[in-house]
Amino acid sequence: MEHMKNKWRKVFFHVMVWVVLFSFPYLLSYDTEQAFKHVLIFSWVPLFLYMVVFYLNYLLLADRLFFPKKIAWFVCINIAVIIVLIFFREWFTDFFFPRPMDGGDRKGPPRTMIIYVQTLSFLVPIVWAVALRAMERLIKSEVEKKEVAHQQLKSDLQHLQYQLQPHFFFNSLNNIYALVDISPEDAKDTIHSLGKLMRYLLYETHTEKVSLAKEIDFMVKYIELGKLRLTEKTKVEYHFPEVDPTVQVPPLLFISLIENAFKHGVSAQEESTINFIMELKDDKVIFKGKNTDFPKSHTDQSGSGIGLRNLKDRLDLLYPNKHYFGNEIVSGQFRIIVEIPLNT
Repeated sequence: MEHMKNKWRKVFFHVMVWVVLFSFPYLLSYDTEQAFKHVLIFSWVPLFLYMVVFYLNYLLLADRLFFPKKIAWFVCINIAVIIVLIFFREWFTDFFFPRPMDGGDRKGPPRTMIIYVQTLSFLVPIVWAVALRAMERLIKSEVEKKEVAHQQLKSDLQHLQYQLQPHFFFNSLNNIYALVDISPEDAKDTIHSLGKLMRYLLYETHTEKVSLAKEIDFMVKYIELGKLRLTEKTKVEYHFPEVDPTVQVPPLLFISLIENAFKHGVSAQEESTINFIMELKDDKVIFKGKNTDFPKSHTDQSGSGIGLRNLKDRLDLLYPNKHYFGNEIVSGQFRIIVEIPLNT
């Protein structure tokens, strides 16, 4: 549909340009029969011939000869066409303004000069035709590149999301496994909570955008699920705002930060804290995380950091040069902040 609209816009533009070019000579001439004859012979006929040359190159020769670099054929055909059209124009002019019977030329510049100027004038529509076609090809190429990039973006995001979901289930099953022996009842509650989270993942996250309110509800459930296996040595706090249901964000964007905190911010022997804050400010969603840092050993693959790598990749794909991702370790605490724009 959009392709047809662009095609009709192009046709309309071409028609309007030629209407203007054909109208001006008549509008600027005197309203006499002799004046009309001059407009016809010296303005409309040349314009018509220029139009023939323009569209011959614009619709045919530019794509088939010039851009494929068949320059010799391109030049020869245009020279032949120009010669034919110049002779046609001279014949048409002589028909309405015949030469004197004594064989002398009409008053004006030498005939060779007239032919030379006419030849140069035919070069103008050729140049314009090739230039316009080159510009259209460039625009089309850029549009196609953007479409390919967009499709690649969707494919990459889907791949990253498929990576994230198994990672999420793996961590959640670890939580349940830890609870089975400690508290079977809590394990049952955890399985029920996990079922709700799985339902959200399976049925509501396969779109480009989801409601931020639902994402917040998902994160709260996940945090509460994660807290079940923690001891009193770990303190978990979070503050998420109440948001309008129409506010949307990419699905599962912040869960990696929460996963990372539960992986690296918990110790069974030492005091630890985990803190999450989200706020909407200046048309941005700002997520801040802070947790005690307990680095994993090189042999502990649970701390491989796949979640944060996926998050960084997704942000680069979704918001190139429009987001902020920063993290640091300060006084034994891992701090991270993510900012993304709303409504983009």
